[in-house]
Amino acid sequence: MANAGGATAPTATDTIPTDLTNPTKREDPLTRGTAASINGRRDGGPADPTKGDGVRPGAWAGYGACLWSLLFAALSFYWAAGGLVGAGTIGPAVEGPALAREPSFVALLWATAVLKLIAAALAFALVRQLPRWAPRWLLLLAGWGAATLLSLYALANVVQHLLIVAGVVDVPAGLGRAALPWHLLLWDPIWLSGGLLFNLTAIRYTRLTARTTQQHKLVN
Repeated sequence: MANAGGATAPTATDTIPTDLTNPTKREDPLTRGTAASINGRRDGGPADPTKGDGVRPGAWAGYGACLWSLLFAALSFYWAAGGLVGAGTIGPAVEGPALAREPSFVALLWATAVLKLIAAALAFALVRQLPRWAPRWLLLLAGWGAATLLSLYALANVVQHLLIVAGVVDVPAGLGRAALPWHLLLWDPIWLSGGLLFNLTAIRYTRLTARTTQQHKLVN
């Protein structure tokens, strides 16, 4: 409508936002979120809980298991190379052959050091879900196998040492009474912590990969 000066006054429809007059341009925020979630699953985006950036929830156990294995491997390498610090805390079964540098015992130390490096690589693979080409069942088997062996070994040692303290069984010659406190206060907790870390890592990997597999089935 024109005024006296010739200018055109705005009409009622001119003051209404375009997105209200044209319903087809309005977008439901819920729809946007749903679409982003679906696209994230298809494209490997953040909707997948295993693809987030940084240290994901529960990943600390895997990194802890990796560090535990690396430190233990370093100690084995040290003993294999001729180091003797700490050997007396294990008992005569280790201290004697270490002092004598028996070839078979030295070879055993090198082998255990390598196995601990493999355990560190396994823990890293479980927490990072690498390599991508490795089948899920293989990593599950390795992860749960390592966790079970470490736990059984640690628990067996704890039970044996507690029975010795209680006077139920005699002190083995390979252990020695002088090394018994070291096992109860140092080595047994170390082995127990390793078993716990690998169990937590295996549990996390099992849950995450099962969830991811289910998501892929739903998308496909």
